Amino acid sequence: MMSLLDPTQFCIVPPVMRFSVLGSGSGGNAAVVDCGELRLMIDAGLSAKQLALRLHQVGIDPSSLDGILLTHEHGDHVRGLKVFLKQYPTPVFATPSTARVVRESGIEGGTWKSFEPNQTFSIADATVEAFGIPHDAVDPVGFIISHGPKRLGFLSDVGFVNQALTERLRGLHGIFVEANYDESLLEQDTKRPWSTKQRISSRHGHLSNSQVTELIRNIAHPGLLQIILGHLSSDCNRPDIIQSMLRDCLTDLGHDHVACDCAGQDDPSPWFTF
Repeated sequence: MMSLLDPTQFCIVPPVMRFSVLGSGSGGNAAVVDCGELRLMIDAGLSAKQLALRLHQVGIDPSSLDGILLTHEHGDHVRGLKVFLKQYPTPVFATPSTARVVRESGIEGGTWKSFEPNQTFSIADATVEAFGIPHDAVDPVGFIISHGPKRLGFLSDVGFVNQALTERLRGLHGIFVEANYDESLLEQDTKRPWSTKQRISSRHGHLSNSQVTELIRNIAHPGLLQIILGHLSSDCNRPDIIQSMLRDCLTDLGHDHVACDCAGQDDPSPWFTF
């Protein structure tokens, strides 16, 4: 007997994950992940006014956020949190140590939810894997956010990448990673004292172009679709330098399909969809 049912009604639409960087750099860092029914902001280092404005610019109502994930307590990652929470009470997810330092600074409001480094937890239908990273903060972490089969890695403010971290970042469809400085430009810079240069390039500072390129060389695979580079120094790096290095690396690996974009400080990025 012939079925009268339309087989197309049973087609399953694969889940879509979108990611936009609201701003990235020493002046403030924040990003937003949209999984359809779930919206998460990562860090809140811009002013509350700019956070709200830039969320609206990418089509997100600030009051619709389901949570704010904090990577660490530095001002360029939490600067706007106090006022933002007064205007838009939102659950804040942080490690106990990060939450303690942030709240002791006078930032209250919202609902605070703790997770441990290297803990995996769920927010609605998304899974968040937190992992400890080397940086000069009390308890810094990176994240892998999964929605269905899609996996986005978020790695900001990290001094170096070891083998364990590399293994954790395999199998991603998209990755946001800082590319803070070019070694030659940092060495030639006359604005920063030697001690500051040493801190930037230390194992608890920031990633160089060479370190980012080596990371991508180790984790690139046919399913990787998008690389978003952030936290570029305005004095000690340029988008064309790191993008050229990554294009050469990806071409050498046979992964020319991977898009590579740089996030800026002054305007939100377009949506990157996985």
